[in-house]
Amino acid sequence: MPQDTAPHAQLAPNLAEVRRRIADAAKAAGRAPEAVTLLAVSKTFEAGAVSAALDAGQRAFGENYVQEGVAKIATLASLREELQWHLIGPLQSNKTRLVAEQFDWVHSVDRLRIAERLSEQRPLGIASLQICVQVNISGEESKSGFTPQETDAAVLAVARLPQLRLRGLMAIPEPAEGEAPSRAPLAAMRKLFDQCNAALSAAGLAPMDTLSMGMSADLETAILEGATMVRVGTAIFGARDYAGAGKGLAR
Repeated sequence: MPQDTAPHAQLAPNLAEVRRRIADAAKAAGRAPEAVTLLAVSKTFEAGAVSAALDAGQRAFGENYVQEGVAKIATLASLREELQWHLIGPLQSNKTRLVAEQFDWVHSVDRLRIAERLSEQRPLGIASLQICVQVNISGEESKSGFTPQETDAAVLAVARLPQLRLRGLMAIPEPAEGEAPSRAPLAAMRKLFDQCNAALSAAGLAPMDTLSMGMSADLETAILEGATMVRVGTAIFGARDYAGAGKGLAR
């Protein structure tokens, strides 16, 4: 079952502190604070925590596990118009229909077939599913995503699919010690983002506007390197207990 580790009363001050960090980092980078969107990563926390965060002004929430996310969407169905649900975890082919029908965004499109299935399964008559292409920027064998060399072709293909709207790129760089090693993959993502936008423009396709990177520990560095969306969980909801989290939940 999803956990409820952080007292709900602490969510509002936690959110305020994270927003302050985002604003300070944006200003240090010469950017407007509103140019960076906060995605609250609610995976493993129960629906009441999401509701409390909504009361504190947070609207966008990220989930890693498909079934857990779908259960929260159902529990909070009366608030559906106020909430924006993002899938940020791995997505298997046999779960694409649930995601296409229930979520607003998918950040973890790591192969073209997943995008094609989402396009085919997104119901007609509702808003396009917002898509980020996942890039394995550090070349880790344990992580999914397109290589930087594959990404241009991937974004061009996704941008042409119906019922989807290509919004940007997502990455989870390998942790590194020291400022320069930490910033290098983030800077590479920004360069790749600009490169892909040039390819989209040359093809007469709409540009991307979202660079999803940075988490609780490195959001300042990510914003300095051009992140437009940061994914923050622990700094908002508290530490997670993974002992029971996600068991039996399909990704």
